[in-house]
Amino acid sequence: MAEDLCSFKDIFLIKAPKKSPLVLRMIVLLFAMVCGVYICSICLKQVSNRTNVAGFLNVPVIQKPCPRPDVEPEEVPYVHYPKPITYSRAECACNPVRYFAILSMQRSGSGWFETLLNNHTNISSNGEIFSVKVRRSNASTIVETLDRLYNLDWFSSASKNECTAAVGLKWMLNQGLMQHHEEIVDYFKTRGVAAIFLFRRNLLRRMISVLANSYDRDAKPLNGTHKSHVHSPHEAEILAKYKPTINATLLIPNLKQVEDTTTKALEYFKSTRHIILYYEDIVKNRTKLLDVQDFLKVPQRDLKSRQVKIHKGTLSNQIENWGDVEKTLTGTQYENFLHADYRRR
Repeated sequence: MAEDLCSFKDIFLIKAPKKSPLVLRMIVLLFAMVCGVYICSICLKQVSNRTNVAGFLNVPVIQKPCPRPDVEPEEVPYVHYPKPITYSRAECACNPVRYFAILSMQRSGSGWFETLLNNHTNISSNGEIFSVKVRRSNASTIVETLDRLYNLDWFSSASKNECTAAVGLKWMLNQGLMQHHEEIVDYFKTRGVAAIFLFRRNLLRRMISVLANSYDRDAKPLNGTHKSHVHSPHEAEILAKYKPTINATLLIPNLKQVEDTTTKALEYFKSTRHIILYYEDIVKNRTKLLDVQDFLKVPQRDLKSRQVKIHKGTLSNQIENWGDVEKTLTGTQYENFLHADYRRR
């Protein structure tokens, strides 16, 4: 097109009447400017068209889905690939994650057990999230909290830099679990959450721990600080000095209430994928921890905890009114609690 304009210029100049050299130069300059403006407009249109095409083709790239996990068909519902909204999992995006919840009662060894799990490189257990009442105020807030946790958007000291292979929490039965059990069971089954039940066989020992912990909360013998768990033998020795007095009249009803609550929880959650553990069994035989790791499908590791046991030795040395307790339980279904002991093998 530029060449056509220039040819037109030549014809015009030939047919035009004779002008002075100055006028001719002005005419040539004018047509040169017209040609330049026209050529620039053509180039700008071409650039604009290319930009539009590029914008039209600028579509988001669909991320390649993670490969199907190499697991048994019945295990597929329990394998997940969370996509956190607060950060990117990057190279861990296709690392499968299992969801779990430790279901227990206060002073049943769940704190110690959780430190053992968190000692594993690929396990993150985030403590008693539902100890905060507002998070368990109704079924909706419970589900919202669980969604955030299992989406790996919950940050705590248990969060790992490594690729997490199992994520969960510690959940006490009296923290909305029994009250909203139907909705929670449905959530566990829908989202593929596995339950780890942890209880104590000797409920009398648990009662001693509950009463001692309650005393410590008020008395604070450790330099004015309340500690539910300790990490030194010296601290454990100080706390163990307190010997609770147990109400012999309410002893059996209290033991039965705990026993019934445990039975009811197992009945509520029997349709979920679960494993049942007892504190005494783990203390006696640490291979039980291998069973837990197999249950969570994580690599087996030698798990350790810094927590130190507070109440050790025979029960007669831990209860102020031992005679009353012994008399109350003798001849009942709970008599074995007076003699049951455990030692680590």
